[in-house]
Amino acid sequence: MSNSEERQLAGILRAHTQEILTEWIQNQLKANTRRRDLISESDLSEQSQQFFEVFCEAAQHDNLSDITTSAWGPVRRLLDQLSQAHAERGFSPLETATFVFSLKESVFSTLRFELQQTPQSLLDLIVVSSGLLDKLGLYVTELHQRNREAVIARQQQELLELSTPVVKLWDGILAVPLIGTLDSARAQIVMESLLETIVKESAPIAIIDITGVPTVDTLVAQHLLQTVAAARLMGADCFISGVRPQIAQTIVHLGLDLSAITTKATLADAFRVALQQQRWLVSRATSRPES
Repeated sequence: MSNSEERQLAGILRAHTQEILTEWIQNQLKANTRRRDLISESDLSEQSQQFFEVFCEAAQHDNLSDITTSAWGPVRRLLDQLSQAHAERGFSPLETATFVFSLKESVFSTLRFELQQTPQSLLDLIVVSSGLLDKLGLYVTELHQRNREAVIARQQQELLELSTPVVKLWDGILAVPLIGTLDSARAQIVMESLLETIVKESAPIAIIDITGVPTVDTLVAQHLLQTVAAARLMGADCFISGVRPQIAQTIVHLGLDLSAITTKATLADAFRVALQQQRWLVSRATSRPES
């Protein structure tokens, strides 16, 4: 790619900025692939205008073959913001890349109009502009993929946090009802949430209920033991409830020693022991309250 071709393309883009931008926006609005459910007409027009402005500005620096230079920094930053916004809205990588690739049609149309008398120059500049937009399209595809993975990772983290709530059962008594598999990542969140709540509530007792945990293997038992040990270091006694017959047999077969931990078959049983340990007395009313 020669400097003269780059300067010629930059000059055409500068001279026909408004025509190219208007045609590009109209083509996107009319496209059958447009996601009307994910982006409004005004947002699409605004994004297109912002991108085309920084694109034309970067193209004036006579370097259209390397989009990693500082001249293309504003374009890369804008594409990063755009791909992140698209990832959060639910666009696919292909749909995000199409935003950039769709600019080709408007640019080619302007080049054909300007260079219809010089076929060789027309061909050269089509090759130059196509290569440039292909690089930007591939770049935004990679960005979108990374941003999408970041969104998924954040959502998974939020789901883990939501799936491990710490519940205040009584004054000074906490409970963590576990449902599903307890892996290392989730065990860490359980421990952190429980310890933070123990400190916040100054709770002397915490109950870990494993009624909803389908199986208990060596790894799950180790996670439970570590959580109990951490709670004790914070000054709280920790019970384990929901120990079903199958789980009790598994623990015995695995040779795990839980003798130092208070275990109960149900959360209600553990709660009753916790109330007794805290010297709470709960009694049934002798008569019904008046309606």
